Amino acid sequence: MSEPASSGRNVLAVTLRISSAAAALLRKDAPREEKLRFTAGEHALPAAEEVTVLFFLALDADAEVHGSARKRLRDVPLAVLADAVACRTLHPRVLDALARLHYRHGELATHIAVHPNCDEGTRAFLAERGIAVGVAIVHPAHAAEHPPQDEVPVEEDDEPVDEESEQFKSKYQLAQVMGVAEKIKIAQTGDKEWRMILIRDSNKLVSGTVIRNPRITESEVLAIVKSSIQNDEILRVVCASKEWLKNYQIRKALVENPKTPIHSALRLLTTLTEKDLSHLAKSKNIQTVLSTQARKLLIAKKEKR
Repeated sequence: MSEPASSGRNVLAVTLRISSAAAALLRKDAPREEKLRFTAGEHALPAAEEVTVLFFLALDADAEVHGSARKRLRDVPLAVLADAVACRTLHPRVLDALARLHYRHGELATHIAVHPNCDEGTRAFLAERGIAVGVAIVHPAHAAEHPPQDEVPVEEDDEPVDEESEQFKSKYQLAQVMGVAEKIKIAQTGDKEWRMILIRDSNKLVSGTVIRNPRITESEVLAIVKSSIQNDEILRVVCASKEWLKNYQIRKALVENPKTPIHSALRLLTTLTEKDLSHLAKSKNIQTVLSTQARKLLIAKKEKR
């Protein structure tokens, strides 16, 4: 992979914005060993940042680093590439590199062509290879303000995922033909749609990886804990998270979930309100030991008055 030439091309002026974790790998004094570990896949970053860091490491002066980065950039799973290209802040130079490496993937190439940051030179390259080149809906000059440097751009919030959308259906269909290793890779850094798809995966290694995705939100965790999830490991991870347990609704949902480890459920039971303890003391939907303990806690609270 060669660095895209700028002469004779209308290259968009787009500021490169990446997180602190990604920036650390691109600093001049970044340890060579850390760069090689990243190119070997030992460090996880969101898809857009992963391909961005790989692109710049592919230009590294160290032969082993740039060779390893170029190989991995060529071998990035299609699902990761699709997730990266869906990021509206992806840099034009990265888009150009992906276009030249992966133009044979027609659907991906089309998404690159209509990306708001895709420059004319990249579109011309794709057009020469028969890729249908559309017009970007949003021009970068009119794009919304980017977050401050070193902040991770938020690509999705807690808005409901539209499972009827073409994008969701496309990812779902792709997941049906992906191997376990590829699913795990996506589960580590994928967006909300990927998380919703892979948390339901029958392979516990895949669904268990989703809950460790650094982009997962509290509302997603609450929905997962409230669901009839079959992977006990997910509940153990949630029970061990001090941050997630600050959320009262998550604690309550864990107590009510029959698959939550009993010692964890008993511990969380002591943090619930009298109103919820009263409800649980009468509930037949939780383990008997929990309803019994809820009654004991209620009695103890009344005796202290």
